[in-house]
Amino acid sequence: MGKLVKTIIRIKGSGLARKLDRAAERPQDVQNDLLRRMVKANADTAFGKDHGFASIRTEGDYRRQVPIRDYEGLRPYVNRITAGEQAVLTAAAPGMLNMTSGTTGEPKYIPVTPESMKLASCFSLEWIYRALQDHPGFLDGAFVGIVSRAIEGYTPSGLPYGSASGMLYQRIPGPIRSTYAVPYAVSEIKDYDRRYFVAARLALARRVSYIGTPNPSTLIRLAETALKNAEAIVRAVHDGTPGIDLPGQPQLADQLSALIKPDPDRAGILESILERTGSLLPADCWPDLKLIGCWLGGSVGVQARKLPEYYGDVPMRDLGFLASEGHFTLPNQDHTASGILSLNGNYYEFIPETSLDDADPPVLSSHELESGVNYAVLLTTPGGLYRYDIHDIVQVTGFYRNAPLLAFIRKGRDMTSITGEKMHVNHLLLALEEVRRRYDVSVVEQFRVVANVGARRYEIYAELKGEFSRDFLLHEVIPHLDHALAGVNVEYAEKRGSRRLAPPCLHLMRPGWAEAEVLRAAGAGKRDIQYKWRILSDEPADEDADAILDTLETVEVG
Repeated sequence: MGKLVKTIIRIKGSGLARKLDRAAERPQDVQNDLLRRMVKANADTAFGKDHGFASIRTEGDYRRQVPIRDYEGLRPYVNRITAGEQAVLTAAAPGMLNMTSGTTGEPKYIPVTPESMKLASCFSLEWIYRALQDHPGFLDGAFVGIVSRAIEGYTPSGLPYGSASGMLYQRIPGPIRSTYAVPYAVSEIKDYDRRYFVAARLALARRVSYIGTPNPSTLIRLAETALKNAEAIVRAVHDGTPGIDLPGQPQLADQLSALIKPDPDRAGILESILERTGSLLPADCWPDLKLIGCWLGGSVGVQARKLPEYYGDVPMRDLGFLASEGHFTLPNQDHTASGILSLNGNYYEFIPETSLDDADPPVLSSHELESGVNYAVLLTTPGGLYRYDIHDIVQVTGFYRNAPLLAFIRKGRDMTSITGEKMHVNHLLLALEEVRRRYDVSVVEQFRVVANVGARRYEIYAELKGEFSRDFLLHEVIPHLDHALAGVNVEYAEKRGSRRLAPPCLHLMRPGWAEAEVLRAAGAGKRDIQYKWRILSDEPADEDADAILDTLETVEVG
């Protein structure tokens, strides 16, 4: 990247960093001022009128008049937006909708306003600026970024929905975009295998100094694609071709071909690496790699710890606590999931994790948090989310001046995630009902689903009443369940399609397994009539492992 671009980043980035530093000195005042501005700006919206925004003067007024809700409580308002109604959640019209997995089988559509898009852009710039302070050379070479398609479709009113990160990736200024090793067009390749092949082929054709994408499983898939297709990649770099056909997308194929030129010199370097080592490991191909940006916390942190196998001993910096709903923390150190709460963009409230089941849990502001404590997060954002329960649990790891440092820990109640798919209990119930209807498998005594992070798959523990052939369960029921989960959770479908998630497996449990758990709970002093069976779990219990009679798992080829 040129000196001029770096200078611009330093000038603009330093201004953003100073603004956050000043906010960190007085988080309570900054948050309250931000809340008042957002409430005032949106008082004449449908949501604002429904909740008396015009009469809100204080934080206490806001909490009394606006109930906590998750996306399903907000969906009726979003449906009005998709139908074309104006001024529903925000006075400013959204430019697009961020699509992600919902909890009921229908995707979530998060409004993206001009202000929320600007915040995302500023967040990226400040992240780069702070990383540049610690890694002056990380922008000297090419940059590898992997994003989702900007536009997946349109609402009946013509509003686009898709990925705001993809949209932002397209809008980066030309001088910075010229350093992209993988242009946005690659994101438009429909077939996952072809998409990763072209991404790996283009990335290895450059001397890369920085690679960044939120999910570390994406980086693992990219590296494994390079290892598996080494000779074809060397040939494509030498000849100046994409290296693979793109059936059904001739215009995209022409667009990519126009961006690629023969590079016998780079091909020669790659070929010598292949001859010397027997593979095209990114660590060997990118000796100038200075920094990896990806999530380091939660369940995906397990995948991040595998990255040195492929990329070498390279510093890693978390991209922050971010989601389709917005960007919430700004990491300022390597090798930690912790980051400074982004006080200038969103208004935050927190509920202690230990109080989540209380009828009237305490709700705290950012200046009231304690180090070492876990909290659920409520968001109020420029995109029109108000006291929005994102179902995430974060931990306060310390303080930056007076602002809390937060690290994402896991999804909240009734939800888990292995590699960003956000699996909710409702998804499981919907998918299992689909399987039951198709195969009349109505004799399940009890079941539990466990997110096995290490194996990157969901494991179903089931106690059945009847007898079923192993082949029927293995070749009919499990594949259909996999398909049904993809049908109710768009993120699961994407992760399975790209093989960042492996197929689910089935553990057949011994008779009496479920009853034994209830009896254990009763023996521990819990009332059996009030006992809540855990349908979804982050980790298996020893008692579950001891009760397995047989395990059925499919092997995915390719």
